[in-house]
Amino acid sequence: MKIAFSTPGETLESPLDARFGRAPKFLVYDLDSETFEVVDNQQNVNAAQGAGIQSAETVARLGVKNLVTGHCGPKAFRVLLAAGIKVYTSDAPTVAAALERYRSGKLTEAKAADVDGHWV
Repeated sequence: MKIAFSTPGETLESPLDARFGRAPKFLVYDLDSETFEVVDNQQNVNAAQGAGIQSAETVARLGVKNLVTGHCGPKAFRVLLAAGIKVYTSDAPTVAAALERYRSGKLTEAKAADVDGHWV
């Protein structure tokens, strides 16, 4: 199973990005193989609108079943929910810390967006 993390970096020690739609990258971790890939999301960092929706579509195309991020807006949340992707928010300092919290069951699945649209 794959899980995506919003991040500006390229490694597990990179910070977890507080923003989903405008995160520069997504680290996609495969829990079965214990490997990861980093997917660029730069096109949405400065998008005038639609960053959350486009980012959610990108994550869905990657076959992700879970997403861990700092915050998720309403439009992105709806797209993720429609794609069957569970959203978890976290204040973990790094992707590795967020992954550990996920594995240990310390993250709670979000039931709704936790920020308004166009949050930066």
